[in-house]
Amino acid sequence: MPYPELKGLLTDIGTEELGHLEMIGAIVHQLTRDLTDDQIRSAGFDSYFVDHTTGIYPTAASGAPWNAAGIGVKGDVIADLTEDLAAEQKARVTYDNILRLSDDPDVNDAIKFLRAREIVHFQRFGEGLRLAKDKLDEKNVYYMNPSFDK
Repeated sequence: MPYPELKGLLTDIGTEELGHLEMIGAIVHQLTRDLTDDQIRSAGFDSYFVDHTTGIYPTAASGAPWNAAGIGVKGDVIADLTEDLAAEQKARVTYDNILRLSDDPDVNDAIKFLRAREIVHFQRFGEGLRLAKDKLDEKNVYYMNPSFDK
């Protein structure tokens, strides 16, 4: 990020997102640590259990492991902040879907908290995008200002 304010924004939100990952991991561990062998099998948790026991291995609901390939980075401040905005909305929708399926009030309280934080992050990224656009050349919103006249 080319501007100190945006570097701070990314540091703050990135740090909080790592905390979100830890919170989700703790929820999953608390929900699975005392499962019996029969409960593991009947819940369809057996293949995960074979590989990870009840350790936390971040995956999507589909079973695809989390990795950096899901992070869209172009090195262009406008593109990257727009991607960040989209990522926050995708996280909010994921939390919405969890709330549709969960009947555990303790889980739901934590998920509602995380969902609210994603909304705040979306708002902060929007502020960052406005700041970046204000600082960039008004006639050319590309961070690198490429010349297409060559």
